[in-house]
Amino acid sequence: MTVWSRVRCQARAWQTARIEWKAEHERFKAAQRAAREKGGAPDVDHPGPPPTGFALLPWLLMGMGSFSNLLQGKTPNPLIGGLGLFLFNSLYIYITFRSFDRDKREAVSTRVALLLMGLLTTGLALGYGGNWLMFFPLLGLATGATLRGPWLGRTGLLLAAYAAAISGLRGGWNDAANIGYATFLSSMVTAAILGLSEAVRELRAAREELARRAVEKERLRFSRDLHDLLGHTLSVIVVKSEAARRLAPRNMDAALGQIADIESVGRQALTEIREAVTGYREGSLATELTRARSALSAASVEPVIRQSGTPLAPQTEALLGWVVREAVTNVVRHSDASRCEITVESGTEQARLTVTDNGTGEPVSRPREGIGGTGLKGLTERLAAAGGSLTAGPSPRGGFTVSAELPVESAEFADTVVTAAATAPRAS
Repeated sequence: MTVWSRVRCQARAWQTARIEWKAEHERFKAAQRAAREKGGAPDVDHPGPPPTGFALLPWLLMGMGSFSNLLQGKTPNPLIGGLGLFLFNSLYIYITFRSFDRDKREAVSTRVALLLMGLLTTGLALGYGGNWLMFFPLLGLATGATLRGPWLGRTGLLLAAYAAAISGLRGGWNDAANIGYATFLSSMVTAAILGLSEAVRELRAAREELARRAVEKERLRFSRDLHDLLGHTLSVIVVKSEAARRLAPRNMDAALGQIADIESVGRQALTEIREAVTGYREGSLATELTRARSALSAASVEPVIRQSGTPLAPQTEALLGWVVREAVTNVVRHSDASRCEITVESGTEQARLTVTDNGTGEPVSRPREGIGGTGLKGLTERLAAAGGSLTAGPSPRGGFTVSAELPVESAEFADTVVTAAATAPRAS
């Protein structure tokens, strides 16, 4: 078999490998589609060539010509030739098996082994020529499997030119062209196929990581919004139930009024949950202020509500409504206050909400055992996403203050808040 025939055989082998890889990739995509239709995860892993060095071992058959020459006694100094063949195959196996691990293929030991393989290939080609020149395409294959990156093209061209020069010295320029072309082809095609296979696996791993983070983010959103949606309502129901129990022995009409309020709050909570599930719930600052007044009064806390400035945009009202709900819930639950002031001020550039009580001054956002302090923490994250801020802490005059600031509506702010409002309560 001539050198040109071997090159054509190699080209056909690479074409066959490419067709097999495409077929494997199509089977992988088909398995993904079938798994999605069934609602499960695909069972097919690692599309493309298997991620081990066994995929590159069959190419060692290209050295069968030199091995045949050794067996037939056509090679001078067969002991040196056999030792060279053994060392070449050992270096090839060592390099190709390490080429499927990024850290290992970029290690100094792998680069040194590749350099030794190049020196050994040069020595065998100069010493024997003929079939031994076919080690250059194998050297190109090992180079393409190891050196992937911006320097691969230049390295492949230099290696091909070097192989062509050595082959020209030993077998003529016809062999030089064939060996140079085969070396360049083997290095480039190997790097392309293995690089694409690795990129597919990395993209799949990145997709799985993004999906995992999305699930974690959704769980956090669910916990935060469940707290925001039901915490206030349940607190109002508890407070009004206690008020009704206290009033029942001496003023049945007042107790019935509290019970009617409980019914109203419960119906409103059912409506909110239905709207939350379908994703249509939109907060209203005016509604939250009305509920705050009722909840504070039922808890024997004097409500003082002040509003001033220009009208607020719906998106701004939605976020400030969440702040009012959470802050008033904390006042009712934890503050032991007798007075609560809620102030809303809006200007041309910024809106500010302040909720201050005259209670014990204990941090209402402090996590209690089993709760985790998700209320004010979740609101801080929401306002930060919309370009605002939330601060909470003891007041200099005593009590506790929650203060929220938001920029006046802009195109970017509206998009941010609409996105947060659209995703906020759906899972509650």
